[in-house]
Amino acid sequence: MPSTKPKPKTATPPWDSENPKSKKGEPHKTLSPADKAAAKRHAKAAGRPYPNLVDNMQAARSAKGKST
Repeated sequence: MPSTKPKPKTATPPWDSENPKSKKGEPHKTLSPADKAAAKRHAKAAGRPYPNLVDNMQAARSAKGKST
């Protein structure tokens, strides 16, 4: 059975930290319509009327593994 390690807690929340991709010179990723819909579903499941940064980050992270 694969063990999943919990992610270490960072000192600053994501909305207060800088984008690490901009430091590396990587381009900003725009969410596709499917990713936006996934963020909306994630927000609705959490009881929010619209997606916030955390929902968008989750949608972008899950899209990273998909091949387009």
